[in-house]
Amino acid sequence: MTSSVPIVAPGPRLAFTPELTLDPFVVAVIAAMVVLTYATKVGGLWVLRRLEVSERVESGLSVLPGAIVIAFLGPELVTAGPAEWGAAALVLLVAWRTESIVLALACGMGAVVLLRTVV
Repeated sequence: MTSSVPIVAPGPRLAFTPELTLDPFVVAVIAAMVVLTYATKVGGLWVLRRLEVSERVESGLSVLPGAIVIAFLGPELVTAGPAEWGAAALVLLVAWRTESIVLALACGMGAVVLLRTVV
């Protein structure tokens, strides 16, 4: 049995507002994911510093972030509507013009939220 720590939002309590609880197991799982993600990144950088990387491997690693994004978002576009397709087009345009995946994804998230309210 796990205990929960209640989280109380500031301000007046409304009658229909449920009490939020923070499960220690969930916090532990999130903390473990943070540690493992950091260890994976640092471990990869540590290994790459000790190996001589060919130009071919280096060019493959440089396009890896974009390939990962497409691997996650591509299947979602199959069942997506016009708002998502419009946001995807904006992501491609921003990524092509700025070469910044982070900026492109931020623009895409904003566009999908805006387009979902309009379309």
